[in-house]
Amino acid sequence: MIDGSMQSYGLTLDKFLSHAAKWHPDAEVVSGAADGSIQRISYAALHDRARGVSGALAALGIAPGDRVATLAWNTQGHVEAWYGIMGMGAVCHTLNPRLTAAQLGSMLAQSEARVLLASPDLVPLARDASANLPALAHILLLDSEAGQGDAAELNPLVDAAPRDSRWGDFEETAPSGLCFTSGSTGAPKGVTYTHRGCYLHTMRQLQADVLGPTARDAILAVVPMFHANAWGLPFAAPAVGAKLVLPGRHSDGAHLARLIRSEGVTAAAGVPTVWLGLLEHLEAEGGEVPTLQRILVGGASMPPALMKRIEERLGAEVQTSWGMTELSPLGTAAMPGDPARRASLSGKPAMGIDLLITDAHGRPLAQQRGAEGHLRVRGGTVVERYFGQSEPATDAEGWFDTGDLARIDAKGNLTITGRAKDLIKSGGEWINPAEIEALVGALPQVSLAAVIGRADPKWGERPVLLVETCDPSISDAELLEPLAGRVAPWWVPDAVIRLEAMPLAPTGKIDKMQLRAEYGEV
Repeated sequence: MIDGSMQSYGLTLDKFLSHAAKWHPDAEVVSGAADGSIQRISYAALHDRARGVSGALAALGIAPGDRVATLAWNTQGHVEAWYGIMGMGAVCHTLNPRLTAAQLGSMLAQSEARVLLASPDLVPLARDASANLPALAHILLLDSEAGQGDAAELNPLVDAAPRDSRWGDFEETAPSGLCFTSGSTGAPKGVTYTHRGCYLHTMRQLQADVLGPTARDAILAVVPMFHANAWGLPFAAPAVGAKLVLPGRHSDGAHLARLIRSEGVTAAAGVPTVWLGLLEHLEAEGGEVPTLQRILVGGASMPPALMKRIEERLGAEVQTSWGMTELSPLGTAAMPGDPARRASLSGKPAMGIDLLITDAHGRPLAQQRGAEGHLRVRGGTVVERYFGQSEPATDAEGWFDTGDLARIDAKGNLTITGRAKDLIKSGGEWINPAEIEALVGALPQVSLAAVIGRADPKWGERPVLLVETCDPSISDAELLEPLAGRVAPWWVPDAVIRLEAMPLAPTGKIDKMQLRAEYGEV
């Protein structure tokens, strides 16, 4: 007897765009420029152009496994490049334009990318970053724009290229992307994504208790495409035929408000500071964003006061999440509509990823619920080893140490309680800045709060509170008042420093490295 079997169907990322082109051909990808102009393309037409990107790259000698870098904003051209690169089996190495040329050059040297695709305004940075890199043979201009001198353009190559490249003609375990971590806790490390891992990640996103998009949604991806796969949104939107709205280079409040209104955006995703900008614009200028139903936040902790302001002023539900570049990137998400949700809760893991709380030595805590410890994760979308490194990034059981301190409550909701490397050691005892930040950040007069350790000749380190307020009349004593009775007296910061604008890292998180450099010494 011959046993029945199922077809072999590789879980490759090209299938999302091919599905959208066939079954949702008229749904759109929309790019908005700062001047208010809009670029639109259907999934069917974008699929054709992405096939042209594959043909153009093949003509330049790119083969499966080769790295092709992108230095670009969230635009139609960048989406076309993503699918064109990944569909043919090459590896899309996304670069963060907010880094220096030297930092980008180091990443390009490691990846040995052979082609670099750049947005028009980033061509000078691309040239500086690629100097003295013999492996990089071509810099091509995405999203053609006048005034770029002798920069070669990708569009004419795409227009003339054949559309006969075989997409998905490789193993599903093949690499699809390369993204370097932000380097906020050390030198940046390369994370190699696979087709299978990102496909599984997308399936998790599509669950109703995670992102749960449908063909009726218009999704605004403010999170950059160079930051952890844009949280997977360029895969999730075509997977269900949702409109994908891209803001281009700019993410200021006025620009986002225009896009949300003009495109009927129903769901949006980005770091908390982005939504603070939108909120402050609407508070200052007036106006509404009536179609916006949900905002997915991640990348940094959500201040409770900001979450309350957003929900009251915008009428949109804030959905908190937690993830990392190393997780492809989503780890947990709060369930939409959960009445028990709070800014501090990051939700539960969906099927396919698991969490473990350990002590500082990696030993699992006997009590996994309600106890604070070090967070480890494992699953089919979690890094196994960093790019170019022979040693695994996981322990013998496959657990990856996130570097986060965390607690899981009785219902399985994750709370990130701090970063192990952010802890302040004062007089031999540990102080957790995240707990202080959460309490101060709950004040309605506070926009952003950060606590760092400042060198102290007696205690080694003492905490200092840095704040960006939306009401400067609040006194220092009032800023510290929420800590009374909530933390140990010796945890209370020795000083309060007010900032006109909190410094942000290239990923939109509070830049604690800069804060330590400027305010960490006596």
